[in-house]
Amino acid sequence: MLHLKSATELRNLISAGEVSARAVLDAHLRQIERVNGKVNAIVTLDVERAVQWSIEADEHQAKGRPLGVLHGLPVVHKDLFSTAGMRTTFGSPIYKDHVPDSDELIVQRLREAGAVSIGKSNTPEFGAGSQTFNKVFGATRNPYNLQKTCGGSSGGAAVALATRMVPIADGSDMGGSLRNPASFCNVVGFRPSTGRVPTWPSDNAWFSFGVQGPMARNVQDVSLMLAAIAGPDPRVPLSITEPSEQFLGSLDIDLRGKRVAFAPTLGGLPVCREVVKVIEEQRRIFTELGCEVVDACLDFDKANDVFRILRGFRFAMKFGGLVDQHREQMKETVLWNISEGKKLSGEDIANAQRWRTELFDRAAKFFEQFDFLVGPVTQVPPFNIEDQFVSEIEGTKFTSYIDWMQSCYLVTATGMPAISVPAGFTPNGLPIGVQIIGGYRRDLDVLRIANAFELATDIASQAPKIALA
Repeated sequence: MLHLKSATELRNLISAGEVSARAVLDAHLRQIERVNGKVNAIVTLDVERAVQWSIEADEHQAKGRPLGVLHGLPVVHKDLFSTAGMRTTFGSPIYKDHVPDSDELIVQRLREAGAVSIGKSNTPEFGAGSQTFNKVFGATRNPYNLQKTCGGSSGGAAVALATRMVPIADGSDMGGSLRNPASFCNVVGFRPSTGRVPTWPSDNAWFSFGVQGPMARNVQDVSLMLAAIAGPDPRVPLSITEPSEQFLGSLDIDLRGKRVAFAPTLGGLPVCREVVKVIEEQRRIFTELGCEVVDACLDFDKANDVFRILRGFRFAMKFGGLVDQHREQMKETVLWNISEGKKLSGEDIANAQRWRTELFDRAAKFFEQFDFLVGPVTQVPPFNIEDQFVSEIEGTKFTSYIDWMQSCYLVTATGMPAISVPAGFTPNGLPIGVQIIGGYRRDLDVLRIANAFELATDIASQAPKIALA
């Protein structure tokens, strides 16, 4: 039952010589064969090369060579990330047969750390939206209820983790794409500080909304994976120069006296009552851990405008050139994002940058008063898989397909690190995550309090029945 063990447990077993990388791979391949057809999480599977890489990993170890921090661990890559010799579609019919000739940096770092690439995880077209479906592969289903969505855009990654098909997975996050599916699938997704995980290649090295990061079934494994993918790169001007080894250390923390701002609606957003109830129930955990818990929230004034303007700008820049030739192959929400971006004036973008700077300044002062901000990851539980997005919450109607994602994307606008950790279930058994946000570059502190919360609740260990049947 190797596929049921955590990444850290597997790494220790492999390094001790108690199991081989090939045996670990085979256990996960069997789980993929058994489960993936029911959830549609892994959309490209490269068994032949994965087997060869696992054999090479065992040969490497047999020769007594140093082992990478992820040695022998199977991993799936989000289908937005270029993988050499492995199909990368970006969830778009335009690229349904695209096979890159090089790896992007996060994939390269994972392989250099010894991870065994086994395939690609499903994502919505160009990562647009927190519901994982596309015309190339179809929808990915929530493992706790196959009639519900898994969220997105790293939805395939979250489901692959929840169903124990892989121990680690990579993802990306502009408006919540590491955090949202983690919440919906009872796993952990971490959005690092801007620059913590460098993104290369990029057509805009100065764009700081979109980040790449780790996903796993527990916080310890997320930290282990972050140690492999974080760290500076001279080609990435925004990359943080701090070494990644800090994430290999202990996550133990004394939380006595730490000040937690507790905001179950993140400052008055429309949030489903079931979600608020779960978040409220976890207030006592932070108190029991020794924290001083205060009802307070960062002032997110103009954060909504900042996100929407700069998101539109990014879509117009990155995908605007595809519209003339491929409009009929692109989904409406992608076209809408591009259209919104093309409407922008220089004054719009200047205002967004000024407002974002003011927001960052407020956040910096806020995290001088408080160590952490705790609130909901998502404003709703997992919803029906037939619905492309949420149009109303508790009587509040929305005008666009991204409005229901504010609890994630307002945080994006700050640039601060944020994590989704399993926090509970609705009466119908659907997962709900709690979002813990920290000050800029205080990624390790966020991981530490998240780990303490996870150990105190043990909710993350509750696997979906489909993974264990």
